[in-house]
Amino acid sequence: MRVLVTVDPTIPVPPKLYGGVERMAAGVVDSLRTRGHHVGLLAHPESTQACDAKYGWPEANPMSASAHLANTWALQRSVREFTPDLIHSFSRLLYLGTALLDYSLPKIMSYQRQPTPRTIRWAARAAGRSLCYTGCSAYIANAGSAIAGRWEAIPNFIHPEQLPFVAQVPTDAPLVFLSRVESIKGAHRAIAIARAADRRLIIAGNKADSGPEADYFQRRIAPEIDGDRVQYVGPVNDEQKAALLGRALAMLVPIEWNEPFGIVFIEAMACGTPVISSPRGALPELVTPGREGFLIQSDEEGVEAVRRIGNISRAECRARVEEAFTCEIVVSQYEALYGELLSGTTEARWTAR
Repeated sequence: MRVLVTVDPTIPVPPKLYGGVERMAAGVVDSLRTRGHHVGLLAHPESTQACDAKYGWPEANPMSASAHLANTWALQRSVREFTPDLIHSFSRLLYLGTALLDYSLPKIMSYQRQPTPRTIRWAARAAGRSLCYTGCSAYIANAGSAIAGRWEAIPNFIHPEQLPFVAQVPTDAPLVFLSRVESIKGAHRAIAIARAADRRLIIAGNKADSGPEADYFQRRIAPEIDGDRVQYVGPVNDEQKAALLGRALAMLVPIEWNEPFGIVFIEAMACGTPVISSPRGALPELVTPGREGFLIQSDEEGVEAVRRIGNISRAECRARVEEAFTCEIVVSQYEALYGELLSGTTEARWTAR
């Protein structure tokens, strides 16, 4: 099978630092090639990902109509040169451009965020049954299917072997908040819960340097940081993240928005660390209350969850990841979808026309 994978033009594949979508795409490319498929990659020009054919977007930071058009043409050229059996896009639906009108070429558009109704409806009309969408969670897939088109829920994944499992931590181990330090991620609530539960809290992650979120940090987070009960350690790399999560009593991120997926939650569970969060977005798909952690509705429930966290089996947290969120498991789902779309190509072509 020949698969052309496209990834948003702003960050190289694999990413040098942060880049969740780019990490997913890199894993998909690696796994497909291991399985004997030929994979072309259209991505940021500085991408170093191993593949069978590499193409670069001409506009790495597209901000204008002409830049978007240039990238659309680049995808068309890549299709002509690589002659894929299927396109798997982790980039922008707009870039598929005239490829949407080619009903003989199956296309998958993978969403990591809330879909835009107008764009989805337009693409569904243009591409017919040659286009299938995937959402990184049932939450996203259900939101998309309510708009138009065929949607499948295929989750994000991690590489558990890169996150050492820690079977036991001291009884006075700290809680960890690991995410962007923004209001929707609930850092202020994590501080309130940790203080009420008389637990140390380590906060890690990027903070904004300007705008409303910078003001949020200065008003609601900075005054609480004392270097003892509440610490802020800033951004962490992969090695630091694994160490931080592995030694935590629990990861406490009581979100206040509908999280599309949340890779950091399964990273914590891979280390054996239970999760305390909110039942919003995809979290109910990741965390079974009482098994891998707790989903709370209030700070009072959060305090109770901290007190009950010792009842959670760290081994079951790791097992949940190995059962559902490894690269091999997820790429097998994509591979099965590829086969299904390719077997229905002829029918899709004549039905759509």
